[in-house]
Amino acid sequence: MAATTSRTLELLSLLQSHRHWSARELVDRLDVSERTLRRDVERLRELGYGIESMRGSAGGYRLEAGTGLPPLLLTDDEGVAIAVGLRSQATAGLRGAEHTTLSALAKIEQVLPPALRRRIDALQSHATVAVGRAPGGDGGRGRPAPEIDTELLGLLALGCRDSERLRFNYTDAAGEPSSRVVEPYRLVPVARRWYLLAWDRQREDWRTFRLDRISDVFQTRVHFEPRPMTDEAARARVESAIRYRDRTVRARVVVELSRAELVDRLGWYGRDVVEDGPDRCVWPLEADAVENLVMALMWLPRGAAYRVEGPPEVLAFLAEQAGRFAAAAASD
Repeated sequence: MAATTSRTLELLSLLQSHRHWSARELVDRLDVSERTLRRDVERLRELGYGIESMRGSAGGYRLEAGTGLPPLLLTDDEGVAIAVGLRSQATAGLRGAEHTTLSALAKIEQVLPPALRRRIDALQSHATVAVGRAPGGDGGRGRPAPEIDTELLGLLALGCRDSERLRFNYTDAAGEPSSRVVEPYRLVPVARRWYLLAWDRQREDWRTFRLDRISDVFQTRVHFEPRPMTDEAARARVESAIRYRDRTVRARVVVELSRAELVDRLGWYGRDVVEDGPDRCVWPLEADAVENLVMALMWLPRGAAYRVEGPPEVLAFLAEQAGRFAAAAASD
C-alpha cells in the first residue's frame, strides 16, 4: 500500500509539472505497466482530480482544471515562494483580502518543516530592503532577469538574519574571480536583480554583491555584532553602488616598466598597480566617462611602451583621438 501511494503521488507530481504526458512517457518514468498506470489514474480521479485521457498516436493524459481545488503537491522552493508572497500580501493591508490571505497562510505554514519556516522568516523584512528601480536606469526593461537559485537566496537571508559570517566565491563585472569573507547585512531587490549589502572583511568596507555572481556559499557558524545602519542608509548605499557601476568605464593598461618605476612616477594614483613580470606591470583604470579614463594615460612616463585593454568604446575612442592628434600635428 505504501508503494502504491508513493507511486500515485509521483504520478500526480508529474501531471502537475507538465501540460501533457504520453502514456509511454509515464510508464517509463514510473517503471510500471500500462495497466498499473490506468489504475493509478483512476485513484486520482476518485480523489477529485480531473484527468483527461486522449487516444491515438498522440494520446496520453493531462490534468484538467476542475470545479474545485484538489490538494496540490509543492516542492520546497514552491512552498517557500507561496508563503513569502502570502506574508507580503497579509502585511500590505490589502482591503478585502485579509481573511482569505491569513487563512491560506495559516494552512501552508502549519505543515511547513522547521527548516523551510526559517527560510521564509529570513526572507521577510528582517533581511531585505526594497528598492523600486535602479537609479537612472530603465527598471530592468529589455534586459533578461538573471536566474537566482532559491537555496542561495535562503542561505544569504539566514546569514543576514542571524548575523553569521559567510564565505563565498564572487565574480566581478570584469570576470575576475575572488574569494570573499563578509558580514551580511541586507538583501536588496532592485530592477529584477538581487544584491547583498555586506561588510567585506578583507576590504574593511561596505560592499554590494550581485547574487547571480555569488557561488559556493559556506556558513562559517561564526557570529558577529552587526554594525549600526538604518534601512534607509542601506538602501542609499546600494543605490549609490548601482549608479556608480552603471556609469563606470574600466580598462587595464599594460606598461613596459617595473612596478616600482611606475608607482614612483604615479605616486598615490599608482596604488593599484600590480606586477606582471620583471619589467612589466598592469595599471587598472576606472572613471565615470571614457574621456576621463583616457586622460589618465597622459600621466604615463614619456617613452614607456604600453597597451590598453578594455571595452570596445574605450579602444574606439583611443583610435579616434590618435587620428585627431596626428592631424593636428601635421597641420600648418
